[in-house]
Amino acid sequence: MAAALPSQADVVIVGGGIAGCSIAYHLTKIGINDVVLLERKQLTSGTTWHAAGLMGQLRANRNMTELARYTTELMFDLEKETGQSTGFKQNGSLSTALSEARLEELKRGASMAMSFGLECRVLTADELKEMHPLLNTEGVVGGVHLPGDGQTNPIDTTQAFAKGARMGGAKIFEETRVDRILVENGRAVGVAITKGGEQTEIRAGTLVIAGGMWSRALGGMVGVNVPLHAAEHFYIVTEPLKDLPGDLPVLRVTDEHAYYKEDAGKILLGCFEPVAKPWGMEGIADDHAFETLPEDFDHFEPILEMAMNRLPILQEAGIALFFNGPESFTPDDRYILGEAPEVKDLFLACGFNSIGIQSSGGVGKVLADWIRDRHPPMDLIDVDCRRMMPFQSNRNYLRDRTVETLGLLYAMHWPAYQPTTARGARRTPLHDKMLAAGAAMGETAGWERPMFFAETAAEREFGYSYGRPSWFDAVGRECRGMAEGVGLFDQSSFPKFLVEGRDACTVLNRISANEVDVEAGRTVYTQWLNERGGIEADLTVTRLSETRFWVVTAGGAQTRDMAWLKAHIPSDAHCVAVDITSGLPMIGLMGAQSRALLEKISGADLSNGAFPFGASRELEIGYAKVRANRLTYVGELGWEIYIPGEFAQNVYEAILDAGGDFGLTHCGYFAMGACRTEKGYRHWGHDIGDEDSPLQAGLGFAVAWEKPGGFIGRDALLAEREERDRKGALDRRLVQIMIREQGESAPMLYHEEPLLRDGEVVGSVTSGAWGHRLNDGAGASIGMGYVKNADGVTADWISSGNWEVEVAWKRYPIDLQFKPWYDPKSERVKA
Repeated sequence: MAAALPSQADVVIVGGGIAGCSIAYHLTKIGINDVVLLERKQLTSGTTWHAAGLMGQLRANRNMTELARYTTELMFDLEKETGQSTGFKQNGSLSTALSEARLEELKRGASMAMSFGLECRVLTADELKEMHPLLNTEGVVGGVHLPGDGQTNPIDTTQAFAKGARMGGAKIFEETRVDRILVENGRAVGVAITKGGEQTEIRAGTLVIAGGMWSRALGGMVGVNVPLHAAEHFYIVTEPLKDLPGDLPVLRVTDEHAYYKEDAGKILLGCFEPVAKPWGMEGIADDHAFETLPEDFDHFEPILEMAMNRLPILQEAGIALFFNGPESFTPDDRYILGEAPEVKDLFLACGFNSIGIQSSGGVGKVLADWIRDRHPPMDLIDVDCRRMMPFQSNRNYLRDRTVETLGLLYAMHWPAYQPTTARGARRTPLHDKMLAAGAAMGETAGWERPMFFAETAAEREFGYSYGRPSWFDAVGRECRGMAEGVGLFDQSSFPKFLVEGRDACTVLNRISANEVDVEAGRTVYTQWLNERGGIEADLTVTRLSETRFWVVTAGGAQTRDMAWLKAHIPSDAHCVAVDITSGLPMIGLMGAQSRALLEKISGADLSNGAFPFGASRELEIGYAKVRANRLTYVGELGWEIYIPGEFAQNVYEAILDAGGDFGLTHCGYFAMGACRTEKGYRHWGHDIGDEDSPLQAGLGFAVAWEKPGGFIGRDALLAEREERDRKGALDRRLVQIMIREQGESAPMLYHEEPLLRDGEVVGSVTSGAWGHRLNDGAGASIGMGYVKNADGVTADWISSGNWEVEVAWKRYPIDLQFKPWYDPKSERVKA
């Protein structure tokens, strides 16, 4: 007899695909047993049922890899526990390279895998052939083998999760449609549903949307931003092939956009083609379940032609199934996870970009922990739903971006890649001025931002490389021009919040680790910490008056940081926070001649006595009143100029008219990134995040330990400081890295390259760049990263070791230190 629908539950999950069932299973594993899962049709009937079931473990960073690896390891235990087969087969995977650039990418991934503890081998073409005898190695220059990868049956695996969830006490109801999400006082409190023609409600302490391609519409009911869009995904399955080996590894030939797997004596060939076909723009039919989309052989034919050459056995094989089904994709090809910033107690788990099967176990585990603890159990910044901007759920934007995002899964994963679709969404008031000055535009959070400035139209093209990219010389010109004269940055995309009210100071001082109760006209650099002492935000707070403050934060953190701020304003506080980003563009003027230029156009005294570092003053430039903050993110004397939007072009023209006398150079964000790395300035999301403390990151100077009222995270930070003082050093620290090899043969650092001391991996790179201002202008390959030592990371421990970094399967000697490579005493900043 079917169980009756309950009227309430601790957790209600909407969506019976593999993610929803995994979340239910993992909730019961941590003692949350009052769980109800609602599926509109049958389990797996959305997109799970037709997934290819590939189980790859290596992702772009350590934590994403850990989630995928956990899923793989879970498959064996899940079968034993539930008695339900998952169809998992650990037959490994091969990735092939048809170019030296792709081989470089694969080798860099192999070095990352080694750092993460994943078994991985770099193979020659002949070795690939030995492992996959069907492979035509024509044009193949090498590849990698991950023996821990494999494949699984998505339906069987989902049923195993569902059975395990039921065994733990969860209730699963199919043929149950969610009509409305119930929200009261800004919190999700349940759902209104229809089952068997009857309408009712289920109240819930927590609601989870795991509805796959329906999630955008479900979230939209209550104003929750869920940017995902479905696209058509194609594969074929051959007729049975005689003597086909059953232990063939999964094969990826990404340069031909294709993947292959053995499937019950047949071959499944799928693709992630460069130009995809968005689907479902007008909505999805109510009766959609286990449905396929119309065949489009013309669209798939170029993939098949290449595949018949790569696996000649396909030339004689009949096609038993030509499949086309929808899968959902997000604007940045990373899934959407976590508590929605718009509605409390509403969690999201969707937008899996064709990696939902391999991510399912890890997603279920971390989201269950997140629901229990009300904070993520590990650094999940890459997939946190708060990275998204509200505009990104716009249907036109999603449709246009999806044309590209599906194919990007198998495209070259170039450092600093800039999307080519859905561009021009957000433009600063200086956008056209920047283009006229030669800007090559990139995109962050929808903003069009100058990445570098070119001298000719042809030089504006982005020529990507793992070595020196096409813009290398242009960035060098900008960095050196800034050091000698003045660099001009359009920093209008930096988010800005106005916080005001009689309790504004108290609120901000409680949230901020540093002391922000300063006199008006001061800017304070600070972090916002969580209760565990991890860094949630990295920003500046400017006090404008007794009751008014500005908060300026990182470009991609606009949604996240505003959500954090609002969540920590007490309901009875006289304090409001308003996002003023769009109305307050900002120009950065940085460099040795910035004071002289600003004094000329403003008529103000900007000497150290009148305008010290960290000060904030009103100035007159052109016909406008602007606010100038003496700060820098590039390690030079400089000011941030905040301008009312309607005056931005007038102020820019005044700067430009006078700039020629002071060596004015337009600078882009690539130059900013290079200069901040030289100066050791941390970047939130790369060098610091919610698992890194200010002490580990070398930011203890920005902590006001004894300020009245304390701050969020103080207790955890005090405990860490006491442990450091007891041992004499922290066991994990951020360090500055320089490759000893000079010139063009020195490799570029980007992220997650292993750091080795005396041959043992003790850390990895968090970010890297070329330091154009170093070594008398000759430059150097530099980066930052964390290293660990159980007995403490000290200067002596660093200096006594033989240090190397591994880049693309090759090791290079390096130098390490705590202080920055450029202007370590900040003499230029405070000149």
